[in-house]
Amino acid sequence: MAMKLCIFFMCLLFSTPRSSSSSQWTVQVRNHLKRLNKPPVKSIKSPDGDIIDCVHIYDQPALDHPSLRNHTIEVTTFSMRPSVYPGGPLGYMELEKGSKSFTQLWQLNGRCPQGTIPIRRISKEDILRASSIERFGMKKPNTIPHTSPTDIGPKENGHEYSIAYITGNGAKYYGAKGSLNVWKPIIQEPVEFSLAQTWVVAGPVDIGKLNSIESGWQVYPAQYGDNNPRVFIYWTKMNIRQSDGYQSKGCYNLMCPGFVQVSHEIALGSQILPISEYGGSQFDIQVNIWKDQNQGNWWLQYGNGEPLGYWPGSLFTFLADSATLIEWGGEIVNKQTGGQHTTTQMGSGHFPGEFFHKAAFFRNLKYVDNSNVLRDPQGLATFVKQSPNCYDVKKYRGGPWEYYFYYGGPGRNPNCP
Repeated sequence: MAMKLCIFFMCLLFSTPRSSSSSQWTVQVRNHLKRLNKPPVKSIKSPDGDIIDCVHIYDQPALDHPSLRNHTIEVTTFSMRPSVYPGGPLGYMELEKGSKSFTQLWQLNGRCPQGTIPIRRISKEDILRASSIERFGMKKPNTIPHTSPTDIGPKENGHEYSIAYITGNGAKYYGAKGSLNVWKPIIQEPVEFSLAQTWVVAGPVDIGKLNSIESGWQVYPAQYGDNNPRVFIYWTKMNIRQSDGYQSKGCYNLMCPGFVQVSHEIALGSQILPISEYGGSQFDIQVNIWKDQNQGNWWLQYGNGEPLGYWPGSLFTFLADSATLIEWGGEIVNKQTGGQHTTTQMGSGHFPGEFFHKAAFFRNLKYVDNSNVLRDPQGLATFVKQSPNCYDVKKYRGGPWEYYFYYGGPGRNPNCP
């Protein structure tokens, strides 16, 4: 009997701290979910299981940011517009035969009313898949493509790229435009991802103070719990106490305060429909990012729809003025499981040489100059991180696509061990 009591109290002794720690963690998760998931006016269940909350525009997470506590969203029937668009048909998408624009799966079951914005509800399971509560919704540090051998900076943490870019001494860019077709690449490990996006970047690479604005589509099982392509944004800014450059702040979608959404049509982080078919129809997104030089805000628009929202200029340091680097292209994470290159695909999973209907592409590339005019990306260059035997990029010029490129690849293959 004494032995049994001894064992009982020993078990109690060792189980109590663990239970206390678990309880504390549960409270932290609950509090974090409360901060992220705002009270909805209406909720819509998507066929893929996502819950889309229609949140009043003034209850959105952006306004929790210290610098935006007194921020006024200028609205006309709750549909905000920038004061300035770049010259030229920014919202015009010239469709290739067999190429169509996108919708989102949740929209099959309803729409959010005017005066609200759709937000994908974050679940406990979403946070469980993250490395920590603090890192939830954030990238690892130093994951901007370093396009030049002279760039000084830490390694990109297994991130690999096939991109096209423009930059130059003293260059200033006030926006970027391009159309990218949507695919469903195969991902080897849940913690790996594959994406296609536009980067708008400013700041010195060598001291890790980069500011960035990013948007496109992404397949990321650890983030979303499935292998479907989803529309996303990412951004990073300077912290008052330390530089950012992905080292302290910045997040996906609306997972932290900052990006101000004004559209009731698009839910960031939600599944895109339809997707491109190998050898068949192609479906693309036109991503437009530009700075309203009157208000200082950086705007985001998909296709010819209404603007999705904006990043207030007050969030940034280097991007408070202009960008110094524009990049378009694909990115994957290579965890090198078993000491081998990942089989995670980039783009369609096929090399650029297979061209239209088979390879992933970006087309009709433009940038916005200081006169607020859309310009051709003269001096467009390409960059491949690691080996072109794994993923590659090939640029072209001419025809209705003007400046364009194909990119991507299968990852591990006989020539990419």
